[in-house]
Amino acid sequence: MISKRTKLFAMVMASTFMVGALYGCGSSDKKATEDKKLLVWSHLTQQEVDKIKPLAEKWGKENNVDVELVIDKGEMQAYIQAANSSKGPDVMFGMPHDNLGTYEKAGLLAEVPSGTINKDDYVSNQVVDSVTIGEKQYAVPLAQETTALFYNKEKVKEVPKTMENLIEEAKNVGFKYDINNFYNSFSFIAADGGYVYKNNNGTLDPNDIGLNNEGAIKGFQFIQDLVTKYKFMPADINGDLAKGEFSSGKDGFYISGPWDISTFKETGIDFGVSPLPKMNGKETPSFMGVQTAFVSSKSKKQDLGWKFIKDMAKESSDVLINVGSRIPVLKSALESDAYKENPYMQAFVEQAKHAIPMPNIPEVQAMWQPAADNLKLLTSGQIDAKQCADNIVEQIKQGIAQQK
Repeated sequence: MISKRTKLFAMVMASTFMVGALYGCGSSDKKATEDKKLLVWSHLTQQEVDKIKPLAEKWGKENNVDVELVIDKGEMQAYIQAANSSKGPDVMFGMPHDNLGTYEKAGLLAEVPSGTINKDDYVSNQVVDSVTIGEKQYAVPLAQETTALFYNKEKVKEVPKTMENLIEEAKNVGFKYDINNFYNSFSFIAADGGYVYKNNNGTLDPNDIGLNNEGAIKGFQFIQDLVTKYKFMPADINGDLAKGEFSSGKDGFYISGPWDISTFKETGIDFGVSPLPKMNGKETPSFMGVQTAFVSSKSKKQDLGWKFIKDMAKESSDVLINVGSRIPVLKSALESDAYKENPYMQAFVEQAKHAIPMPNIPEVQAMWQPAADNLKLLTSGQIDAKQCADNIVEQIKQGIAQQK
């Protein structure tokens, strides 16, 4: 016969088991719900994000995931603080590649899983190089950017094949660009062998700065000549003024990137785009920027994040071409109607073949200010080409030392 005490003990244990089971179910349900959420930030434009949102939502429904896509208007450095807190995203979809080194150094980037990036899928090796640090890949390329030559079709009857041709023609039709912007003027510095940090088989060496070698100095001299010798533009020119002169039809030539296409289409000017004219008989290089997507090392949903990125990199390519005027990185995108029907993209794709990715190591942050400051002194005639080159290199070294 079972005692009352035994019955009571059995009832208590049964109740405890039921409560525990119910609590466990609630906890599991909550975890399952959280696991099906993916927080995605983007540094693309508002217009691009608005068009990508439906694609992300469609992906979410197909994969039973609640995708929250949020535009991030904060400073690039703000991501470091966010990623180290509970408020950071699982995925960043749209971030310039020159920030990757800083984030990788801070331990905030998950390594791209093997098989996610197939080099043969991309239009150039440089695109993959832009997301590679120390032989490891930390992001997936989404789109690329570089500079090319815009020309007014009413003023320019034959697109110049060489820089010498451009200079002669510009004497008649005008030529301006944001000359004190290092991104835009790097082409002339690199045309004869200048470089920022030496690329040793894919590894950038910040101790080897090539901005004051013989080729770089020739490039700085060419830049100064455009202002002081040929007087194509004032020394204090800026991007808005140069763009305004071209869009109003005053100038025949202008150097910039695809981000200016929409402005010129709105003004109604009849314009074309061509790769940069050759210098010294060789293709003129340019800086390359790559929009990337990556997964936070702090995310607990890294596999899901990489699947989202891999799928959306393909799905969003038309949006990035049509809305963002961004240059494709996937060979498959070159077969799309969005690309084929865009009259300007082919010239940018051709120029991008000769483009050099901006450095993606943390030391890139030490490059911009010295270059901008000394370009202004150069174009205003306050220093010569060699002094400009030497100043930039010395100040970059100082900036790197301060980072340590």
